[in-house]
Amino acid sequence: MNSDAHGRRPVGNPAAAAVHRLALRHETLATVESLTGGLLAAGIVEIAGVSSIYRGGLVVYSTDMKAQLADVPTALLAERGAVDADVAVALAEGGRRRCDVDWCVATTGVAGPEPQDGKPVGLVFVAVAGPDGTTVRQLDLDGGREHIRSATVIEALRLLAERIDALDAVLR
Repeated sequence: MNSDAHGRRPVGNPAAAAVHRLALRHETLATVESLTGGLLAAGIVEIAGVSSIYRGGLVVYSTDMKAQLADVPTALLAERGAVDADVAVALAEGGRRRCDVDWCVATTGVAGPEPQDGKPVGLVFVAVAGPDGTTVRQLDLDGGREHIRSATVIEALRLLAERIDALDAVLR
């Protein structure tokens, strides 16, 4: 993982903190990826001890796979296309159900080099579904394909960490 959405290198491994915190909580994690094509899962499974929390993931690159494997409503995909905030939410929630986990992180967007369905290169949505609901974040990224994909992974993991922090604050 190179740099985040702001071009900064993250301090430490952004996956490590989330993985270790979920392990302490005895909670499970899955991923559903479109534009990152497995890069998010690869970053997560680099962490020692991850097998205690990570159940697996879905790479749903094509639109029809989003519906078939992650339960994204076909009407939503037909109306808005694959790059949409509500599609990101549906990916995360569908992955959480399908993988039977406490948390699911999802990514969808346009990495380029060309726009997709009228959506510009760098438009990305990351979503996290957890025990307390689902949050989605829009990213407007600059740079080439590799940077967009890497920054998406970092930002998705940051969103997961924020969600865990928020839930911890409520439970205290």
